[in-house]
Amino acid sequence: MVPQAWLVVIGISVGLALGILIAFLVFRGIRWYRKRAHLRRCANEHSIPSTTLPIRTNGLGTSTEFSASLTNSITIEGSEQLHKSSQLSWWKSQNKDCIASASGILRYSYKDIQKATQNFTTILGQGSFGPVYKATLNPGEVAVKVLASDSKQGEKEFQTEVSLLGRLHHRNLVNLVGYCVDKGQHMLIYEFMSNGSLANLLYGEGERILSWDERLQIALDISHGIEYLHEGAVPPVIHRDLKSANILLDRSMRAKVADFGLSKEEVFDGRNSGLKGTYGYIDPVYISTNNFTMKSDIYSFGIIIFELITSIHPQQNLMEYINLASMSHDGVDEILDKKLVGECNVDEVRGLASIAHKCLHKLPRKRPSIAEVSQAILKLKQRRLAKVDTMSFASRDFSRAVSRIEDQQVELRKMASLKESE
Repeated sequence: MVPQAWLVVIGISVGLALGILIAFLVFRGIRWYRKRAHLRRCANEHSIPSTTLPIRTNGLGTSTEFSASLTNSITIEGSEQLHKSSQLSWWKSQNKDCIASASGILRYSYKDIQKATQNFTTILGQGSFGPVYKATLNPGEVAVKVLASDSKQGEKEFQTEVSLLGRLHHRNLVNLVGYCVDKGQHMLIYEFMSNGSLANLLYGEGERILSWDERLQIALDISHGIEYLHEGAVPPVIHRDLKSANILLDRSMRAKVADFGLSKEEVFDGRNSGLKGTYGYIDPVYISTNNFTMKSDIYSFGIIIFELITSIHPQQNLMEYINLASMSHDGVDEILDKKLVGECNVDEVRGLASIAHKCLHKLPRKRPSIAEVSQAILKLKQRRLAKVDTMSFASRDFSRAVSRIEDQQVELRKMASLKESE
């Protein structure tokens, strides 16, 4: 028989061993939980869900589009939920300084930006987001948007732009070069667009006048940018704030769509977030239903096209002029920008106006897709180029005929002079 004292000792020893084991397991569990939370917080830094996504090469002057299929290197519980939710919801719930390095967006320090902007003295303008400064960063000029310290909406827009432009890239979208989250400041760094916004060119006091050729090309460029968002991005993106102030032009006068602070992926959860956008460009159906779709972007683009035709701002009763012009075939002739009168082909103006009218149809389902709009504008431009070529050929033929006649006249004079000498 084992003495009772030994039984007590054995019981105590087993109890201590179990206690130590439980404490060790709890300790390991806490470490595992913290590690998993950290991985969730920085999931986008280390891996991208297994899917086909547009990958971008960020930086000045880049314009490469390609896709790649990437597979998770780390298995995280609840990854399906992360895959289904948009990057915007990830921003809301996670550390705001943890931005996906896989996107290729460079992060700059406050001192870098302070030096590049000459201590924030080279201001370009003031937007709803905050002031915009011109800066010089290797390898060239950039524009720096600084979030106003009292802007709560601006912080959400900052998060949206970084998350979206980290995976979107197209020659007709303004390129996000980098960002800065430092010393309580939030800044976005874009490629510098030397010719400013379309709104400034149309309504500013500068002497620069947009020719009809330039306006037609700008319309085509914008349509290509929207087409990439709607039909090229995965998942598709709805801009939600298309307007002439958000169309920027580079040194070659090529247009690029900018400002994605209000944009949403089409697969967004669908919850109403209040009326967003700019008065004059907002789809009336969106106002009545609070349901923003791709066709709402089409409506806004229709307004921009009429701005290009008329140089009338939407907040200056542009829709009233459009409605009056639609009552007759040549009604648009009456609202054509006076600077273009006699400088453009009226049939081309009517053709572009017809495309814009379709974009503004009261029923969204009857509005064309952006691909159809792009094709229509492209055909209009191609017909124009074909006419120019035909006229050029005709002009060259006429010149050759005149030259032959002059040569013949010279020969006749020589013959006449020879006869006289005889």
